[in-house]
Amino acid sequence: MPATITAAQLLEALNWRYATRKFDPARKIPAADWQALEQALVLAPSSIGLQPWKFFVVTDPAVKAQLAPAAWKQAQPADCSHFVVIAVRKDLDVDHVDRHVARMVEVRGGTAEALAGFRDMAARNLAAARAEGRLDTWQTHQIYLALGQFMAGAAVLGIDTCPMEGFEPEKFDAILGLTGTGYASVVACAAGYRLADDPHAQMKKVRFKTEDVVVRI
Repeated sequence: MPATITAAQLLEALNWRYATRKFDPARKIPAADWQALEQALVLAPSSIGLQPWKFFVVTDPAVKAQLAPAAWKQAQPADCSHFVVIAVRKDLDVDHVDRHVARMVEVRGGTAEALAGFRDMAARNLAAARAEGRLDTWQTHQIYLALGQFMAGAAVLGIDTCPMEGFEPEKFDAILGLTGTGYASVVACAAGYRLADDPHAQMKKVRFKTEDVVVRI
């Protein structure tokens, strides 16, 4: 499909983006833009396509006010328009694989029997990772694929974001009702619009030179 933005426009959006410290609590993301960002999360890639996550979108001011103290008293959860907490499905099992297979049949047609080879391969990989003690780590890594896609999509739409690992996961889980569900908070992202007086908005990005981090082979 043809590009909907130019290369220059993409780089402009990514240079404009920064980890916003101060959000304008009076500005809300329009519904159409937010629906697109939700789909950016839903469409994120994951290993074997298993999508080991749920996205908790918090807009209720009372809930956001509870989350802020559990985020080391940072203001972003309370002041942003939409606060997204990405949770991983821990101890991923064959039932989850079967749900994915059923969804594949629903979307693409065919039968579950025809996907038996895929189903068995996925189940074996999960079992091997569980036996080696790396299952939850493997699935947690997938969370950051969704986070990156969300933030890039927001930048293209002119929406500010701030990724946040600085919070107490157990407290987030309790506030959001995740405790005992098999899901656990991993990372969050505030989204909305920067305040004009946020000094970080005017700072130049500091990155290593391209030739120091990109190796062309």
